[in-house]
Amino acid sequence: MHTATQLAHSVQIGLGVFYLFVALMNVGFALYQCYAANNRRQGIVWSLVAGVFLVHSLAYFAGANWIISAGFRDFTTQVMGYYGGQLGPILYTTVSIILFVLFLRYRKFFTEPVVAWSILNLGLLAAGWSLTDDNFRKIITKEDNVPIVMLIFSVGFFTWLPFRRAVLNDERMANGEPPMEKEEEEKVLVWPDLVYTEMIAMIVCTFVLVIWSVLLKAPLEQPATTAKAPNPSKAPWYFLGLQEMLVYYDPWMAGVVLPTMIIIGLIAIPYIDFNQKGNGYYTFVERKFAITTFLFGFIVLWCTLIVLGTFLRGPNWNFFGPFEYWDPHKVLPLNNVNLSDYFWLPLGVTFPEGQGIGGILVREAPGIILVLLYFAALPPLLAKTIMRPFFIKMGFVRFFLLINLFQFMAALPIKMVLRWAFNLKYIIYIPEYFFNI
Repeated sequence: MHTATQLAHSVQIGLGVFYLFVALMNVGFALYQCYAANNRRQGIVWSLVAGVFLVHSLAYFAGANWIISAGFRDFTTQVMGYYGGQLGPILYTTVSIILFVLFLRYRKFFTEPVVAWSILNLGLLAAGWSLTDDNFRKIITKEDNVPIVMLIFSVGFFTWLPFRRAVLNDERMANGEPPMEKEEEEKVLVWPDLVYTEMIAMIVCTFVLVIWSVLLKAPLEQPATTAKAPNPSKAPWYFLGLQEMLVYYDPWMAGVVLPTMIIIGLIAIPYIDFNQKGNGYYTFVERKFAITTFLFGFIVLWCTLIVLGTFLRGPNWNFFGPFEYWDPHKVLPLNNVNLSDYFWLPLGVTFPEGQGIGGILVREAPGIILVLLYFAALPPLLAKTIMRPFFIKMGFVRFFLLINLFQFMAALPIKMVLRWAFNLKYIIYIPEYFFNI
């Protein structure tokens, strides 16, 4: 692996422009705090922050060799490689869930404009320093990976914006005031108001796409051939979440059943939802369960898997640290075991090959019973205990449809934990009939 000791001139210029742009952003925020928000103290603070980024910009324009510490890069690579190479995905997924829970729990704090702007600045500062690493820069700036960088920031912004409105509305309604949308109800004409807005949006999007097409070449490769397959072979970015599921499930499950349940769930939402509150205005308090469930599925189980598959899955679909070289010869020995092996082998029971359907059912009885209990016994148990209010309001059919959809969504993180904790490959393993769960 080649480690650069001196940043290339073009990279230094790019980092200088990047930090200059961030400095100008903070100058604008400082002016807003001073004059629009009438907060001189905040204006001074963000002026100083802009000065920090400006110093970085001038340093790179002057040819300074400011690079991220090699010790930090090596440390992250070593940490990601622990636990048989599985600590990386465990940390990534666990931290994603923890951050998601913290954001929902302390949404009032995190949606404060100053806090959100601080998080953005810390992220941009970390991104700038990380771009001084060759391996990180090659992955991030790859033409077909640039949209995923935009996805990270756009999902962050469009999650913050409605939550900010929801927090304000929840405070207003707690004080007996109507939501902001009720006070902002004013009709506008299609012409010229709406048409002008759409025309301006069209012009801006066209301008952005033209600049994008000039600066970034199309990521076209050689014609496909069976003689040489790319490594890693990745699906388009919008299918990388499904490709990550293939690590934990058979193709029929990850590629057919789970996506089908996602589509059915999205179709069923209007028929399942019994809550009449929260229509026409932003709120979280009045729709906690619905918003939490949807965002967990969209952000944690979809967007984070896309980022994982794009930036951290390399050759042979191995997990690589953010500063690790994508070595195609990297081998991770894993001893995955099926549930039937965990159950029968300690008892000294073996099953010969070529057995009939009866022997197969006996062999896989532990997994079959576990799956039946999960899908058949858990919904009635929830209906009688912690989710009884839902069952009373929704009725039998809607409640059980909701729980079954929820169970399919929860099946992915459950299977991920089982794989990481016990190296469990399949709960039910019937290769004779190509039925593996």
